Amino acid sequence: MKKTNLSDYDTTLVPSGKGYRIGIVAAEWNQEITEALARGAYDTLREHAVEEHDISLIHVPGSFELTTGADMMLSSDATLDGVICIGCVIQGETRHFDFICEAVSQGITNVALKHGKPVIFSVLTTNDMQQAIDRAGGVHGNKGVEGAVTVLKMIHLQQQLKTV
Repeated sequence: MKKTNLSDYDTTLVPSGKGYRIGIVAAEWNQEITEALARGAYDTLREHAVEEHDISLIHVPGSFELTTGADMMLSSDATLDGVICIGCVIQGETRHFDFICEAVSQGITNVALKHGKPVIFSVLTTNDMQQAIDRAGGVHGNKGVEGAVTVLKMIHLQQQLKTV
């Protein structure tokens, strides 16, 4: 199977983030991976005209806490237009992986619906550390970049729908 960079995207299809206020919630667990993802998200937001002072970054202990962190962020700052949740859960020998992944994916959806704003799932769910490395700036791109592109597109969509 050919290895591809899953984070390649057409920059002309990404709206400008000028004036957008965006939060990033990054898990500390698997920090070498999540820091690379957060950096990818931050750099991509900046490349698409989001001002440095309009990007807020907080850290939570692990991926399970991403939903609470995103909810706290949106509850404490109503001017945020969207949030990117960044984490990394690596399969282990127990079912812990399954419970965490399910809770995080459902929780992120619930936070988005509660606040009516884009809350983006940029959580790696991999079988091993090498797969995580490959998706955190390695051969398969950077899931943080994908999260930044997604939040920009979803905020833009939300703003378009408000004017219809």
